[in-house]
Amino acid sequence: MLAASKTENCVNTPLLEWNSAFVLEEATMDDTHREFVDLLNRLAASPENELLASLDTFIEHTVEHFGAEERWMQEIAFPPLHCHQGEHANVLEVIREVRKRVADGQVQLAKTLSEAIAEWFPQHAGSMDTVLAMYMKQIGYVPGGDNKAAIAAAAEAMAAQAAPGCS
Repeated sequence: MLAASKTENCVNTPLLEWNSAFVLEEATMDDTHREFVDLLNRLAASPENELLASLDTFIEHTVEHFGAEERWMQEIAFPPLHCHQGEHANVLEVIREVRKRVADGQVQLAKTLSEAIAEWFPQHAGSMDTVLAMYMKQIGYVPGGDNKAAIAAAAEAMAAQAAPGCS
């Protein structure tokens, strides 16, 4: 009986638990990140016969998630856009490659991917996404909102930063 409860606890323990360290105080980003963590945990817990469907759902979410962040960064001329975008591209490339290999029978790679993403995400959210959320807040940018003033503020900030190096 004791062994069964240990196994049950392991199965029910999420790979990555949502916690306050992930909260960026930007509602859209926080909601998207909660969903990302939830889908990652579902992928990690998926039985073999559901791995491809779970991977496809995770990929679909991740493409939309990263795409939204990249649109926001482009709209506000976010200075480290290319670094952030490059990291997203690398992650998507790996996820898609793992999906192909899982489809070819290398199902153990789904677990390896889940573990790697669970290790990567806190670092990414705590650095790149935190800086993005802070910048959005600083200029008054709200995803889905009327952002004309925020976009103008971002342009002014970029011009002010560029001015000293131009003289």
